[in-house]
Amino acid sequence: MPALGMAQETGKIIAWLKPEGAQVTRGEPILEVETDKAAVEIEAPADGFLRGIAAGEGAEVPVGHTIAWILRQDEALPEPEPEALSEPEADSAVVPAAGPTSADGRSRPEQAAAPTEFPQATPVARRMAHEHQLDLSEIKADGGRITRADVSAYLAARGSALPDTRLAAASPKARRLARAQGLALELIPGSGPQGAVLAADVQHYLEATPRPASAEPQELSTLWRVMAERVTRSWQSVPHFYLLREVQAGRLQAWRQHLKEQRTYPVTVTDLLVRLVAYTLRRHPAVNARWEDGRLLQLKEINVGLAVAVEDGLVVPVIQRADELTLAEISSRRQELVQRAQAHRLRPADLEGSTFTISNLGMYGVDIFNAIVNQPNAAILAVGRIAERVVALDGQPVVRPVMYLSVSYDHRVVDGARGARFLADLADLIEEPLGLVD
Repeated sequence: MPALGMAQETGKIIAWLKPEGAQVTRGEPILEVETDKAAVEIEAPADGFLRGIAAGEGAEVPVGHTIAWILRQDEALPEPEPEALSEPEADSAVVPAAGPTSADGRSRPEQAAAPTEFPQATPVARRMAHEHQLDLSEIKADGGRITRADVSAYLAARGSALPDTRLAAASPKARRLARAQGLALELIPGSGPQGAVLAADVQHYLEATPRPASAEPQELSTLWRVMAERVTRSWQSVPHFYLLREVQAGRLQAWRQHLKEQRTYPVTVTDLLVRLVAYTLRRHPAVNARWEDGRLLQLKEINVGLAVAVEDGLVVPVIQRADELTLAEISSRRQELVQRAQAHRLRPADLEGSTFTISNLGMYGVDIFNAIVNQPNAAILAVGRIAERVVALDGQPVVRPVMYLSVSYDHRVVDGARGARFLADLADLIEEPLGLVD
């Protein structure tokens, strides 16, 4: 399982794009993985044959753990680790870590005992540790990896024994059903061997226990869960402040109409805003910065992220070096990113390196809103719809197309005056943008 982000600990396998035994070419997509940012395609790191797939669809695997091998046609699979299937469900959710490999994909047993980033543990042990918020690195294993017995012994030693010894005695289907319904397994009477909870027991419990419809939990995707965690962390740790501006959008509309008539490629308001924002950031480098470890870092590249709503959450693909692109290149890149995002085909590189974010909800009829800063960016531009409104012109009421802009800033990076100057220059360009037509 590759690491696709700095803070990523696990990846969830959505689908294998190639079957067991298929011949693959280096750079060819072979599986789809859901990370803390989006669903991305993973490419084959070498030419060969895909063999030994050890984790199926829906499996959540720690980074660095072996999920399959790419071998030569005449090359045999490495020997499995001992006791790989010693516990129930060992072949279902999380696979054990394999030893280090050499560049040609062969195992290197002489280094198998080298420390890894994640302690080796069975799936049941990992789930128990997660339920009790334990650090696996603090648990001593009797054998080669941490088992359910090791976790139970650790809990007993620190005086926090399991509330019920049946906690781990449940079928995989019963666990999934209970988790989806937000139920604690220890509350459900089990009818299986030695009191194990079965899926039918969970269903019977649900039928016998009325629950208000408004309190029914939803099963969240990894993308939505991580999105919730990220915005919560940003809201709690970033000192936000907001600047709002009413902008006349008649010239912006005229610019777009002119381009539609003269060019063969489609242009959206978002494309125009990316162009204008990138140009304005070049003139205001203090906004193209971030706060990191108590330091203010000035960023050399101008990479504009676009908030894109997908079926199960929100992703922010990035238009790299947007200030160096023509409007045609911005439009093409934006279309490509949005299509890949909606098809769950984003690549890791599509999501990295944003220095500023744009969130446009104008297409949904929203007039104005404040967005949460997309860390580690210092600012995010929230854009509402363009609508005809009554404005004053030379002391007389007239009807003009107007849009509202809101910029959310990280106050550790940008103060009020700098933020106001950036927004003023951006608003001026929106009201008179034709000088930027390329």
